[in-house]
Amino acid sequence: MSAALLSPALVRAWRPVWPVSPRGSERAWIAAFLIPYASVFVAFLAYPLVYALWLGSSPALYAELAMDPRYLPTAVNTLLYVGIGVNTTMFGAILLSGYFMSQSRWIKGLLVLFMLPWALPAIPAFVAWHWMFVGQLGFMNSLLDQVFDIDGPIWFNSYWLALGTNIFATIWKWMPFWTLIFLAGRMAIPQDIYDAADVDGAVGVRRFTYVTFPLLANLYLICTLLSTLWLIGEFSGVFFVSGGAPARSTEVLATFGFHQAFDSGNPPLGVASVMSALPLLIPLTILLMRKVHATEVQL
Repeated sequence: MSAALLSPALVRAWRPVWPVSPRGSERAWIAAFLIPYASVFVAFLAYPLVYALWLGSSPALYAELAMDPRYLPTAVNTLLYVGIGVNTTMFGAILLSGYFMSQSRWIKGLLVLFMLPWALPAIPAFVAWHWMFVGQLGFMNSLLDQVFDIDGPIWFNSYWLALGTNIFATIWKWMPFWTLIFLAGRMAIPQDIYDAADVDGAVGVRRFTYVTFPLLANLYLICTLLSTLWLIGEFSGVFFVSGGAPARSTEVLATFGFHQAFDSGNPPLGVASVMSALPLLIPLTILLMRKVHATEVQL
């Protein structure tokens, strides 16, 4: 049938629909929506990142860091702070997520209370931790005196006590968030898998070892990676809890860089202090992501 024999209406009905480029007015609306977001992205993310990389790009800065006697202890502190904090948080969160799987009402109410540390703003929460442990009149030492009739230690006069307080405060702050993530992961596991595991005798610890954890392995690795990346740049957990005490011996790279940039008036050296963690972060990121892709069991 030729097109000449078809009515105009049929011709319009059978006309193929091709992508149509936006008209002038539509382009104006698209630009009106995209330009503010692009401007914010460039001004507050792209430009600061590129500028920071440029500030810390000089090899002389890293030579200066290597000669600073405080840099190596600070790097060790960062490894302890991140390593202990991340692994303890992840392990505790995945265990607690199983506890909060209970359908009991009072456990669900307890979950709401458990989430409060994460919901609190970081700075007031860490400042409260500082005043809980500072001096003999702090809450912790007052509690030890009133309940056990013993004198508590001067927490921030001891390296290990101060570092432990920093780590514990950070775990307290972030464990609820990761517990919620693992709880969502557990809830996504079909009940049929658990029913089959019960038939095979996989209950209790065996169920967690052979069923739950393998199914959450990818999620666990990704959460570990994100938590590591975030905690490497964590500033408030050390600065507001111990302040690096005693005598700045418990500083991490973020607080060390802050003091270099603002107290010493050397912003490039401050940026380089934090960027010195990149040789650790980049291989860690690559290894974990390869592990995620190589894992056969996926949730």
